[in-house]
Amino acid sequence: MSKLVVLIVEDEPLLRMDAVDFIEEAGFEVVEAVHAEEAIATLKARHDIAIVFTDIEMPGSMDGMKLAHVVRLGWPPILIVVASGRVMPHEGELPENVQYIRKPYRAAEVIAAFRSTA
Repeated sequence: MSKLVVLIVEDEPLLRMDAVDFIEEAGFEVVEAVHAEEAIATLKARHDIAIVFTDIEMPGSMDGMKLAHVVRLGWPPILIVVASGRVMPHEGELPENVQYIRKPYRAAEVIAAFRSTA
């Protein structure tokens, strides 16, 4: 059985590296993006992404909430988990079936979100 592929979208290198480590250790394959534009390019180029795990606050023209909407419209089957330590989405700000995790998160919390939606 092939591993589910997770696209991590995180602009902070240390947080991204930590997430890559614990997500790979949990048995997932990981692809990385530094910002939303790179994430969209990756989604267009690869057809095996099953989960997008994105920070909400990122540099560039699109934050994680906007990215969640783009992913939901362009790739409806992809599972989406968003995280932030400062921004808490209000009711209706995120598309349906998007999970929010507050930073700092625990690895087990993120993996549980992936498995509960997968």
